[in-house]
Amino acid sequence: MSTTTTTTGERSTRTGFGTRLSQAMAARGPLCVGIDPHVGLLHRWDLPDDARGVREFSLRVVEAVAGQVAAVKPQSAFFERYGSAGMAALEETIAACRAAGLLCVVDAKRGDIGSTMDGYADAFLGKDSGFAGDAVTLSPYLGFETLRPAIEAALATGRGVFVLALTSNPEGAEVQHALVDGVPVAAVIARHAAAANVAEIEAGAPLGSVGLVVGATIGSAARDLGVDLAAVRGPLLAPGVGAQGGGAAQIRDAFAGALGAVLPSSSRDILRAGPSVDDLRAAARAINAELRDAVGQVPAG
Repeated sequence: MSTTTTTTGERSTRTGFGTRLSQAMAARGPLCVGIDPHVGLLHRWDLPDDARGVREFSLRVVEAVAGQVAAVKPQSAFFERYGSAGMAALEETIAACRAAGLLCVVDAKRGDIGSTMDGYADAFLGKDSGFAGDAVTLSPYLGFETLRPAIEAALATGRGVFVLALTSNPEGAEVQHALVDGVPVAAVIARHAAAANVAEIEAGAPLGSVGLVVGATIGSAARDLGVDLAAVRGPLLAPGVGAQGGGAAQIRDAFAGALGAVLPSSSRDILRAGPSVDDLRAAARAINAELRDAVGQVPAG
């Protein structure tokens, strides 16, 4: 599918996010680097605990990993805490990713109803919004259908969404493992995502643009609950690699049958290598190589 670039820098027609992500993973490995500029890391990098520090931190990560990994994932909360200046830093980070050809997943976990959800969709997926990366994370726990404005906006602009499904935090089980008419909530969410991807898959896309967030450390939970991750036919964002305990063995266990769709995310193990751009790049390359092995990917070229 061809793309046309407008004078604003946004593409009026874009190859779907699932296809672009699949291409990026094949070319540069499956790793997504989390950009989490929390206070401890700012201090470690000798940066100020303010919007200036967050901006420098984030742009340095983008410089280090552009062309080396599939995507980055800036955590919106760490920018929001500095108010409008922090949000300006997030906007600049997203723009830097775009300029570098680096896919950007904005980790905002938005979810609401009616006109409020319309507003979130415009903010994080609208074609002219500075906060719109290539995808955004969403929370479905007011009902999956409430996410429809965001899904429609994503598909209309060639972007994607990642919907929380099976997270690694222990508290998630009380909602995600609960039964609705005998079916676990996580399985219901996965079925909705699969349905949202049908049109793109039937049109020949390798992956649809509606993905799930599934923790890298969930173990056998997907199998135990009957959540068919392979049937989603969309990308599976897997946070928790590295410091949180997720590694090659855990990914192979949790995502058996769907490894080609997995976008593993690591932050602390890479970010602690900073502030040197060269050291950040080396850390990302090493983890990316391990993850290629985990998903059975042969390096391109």
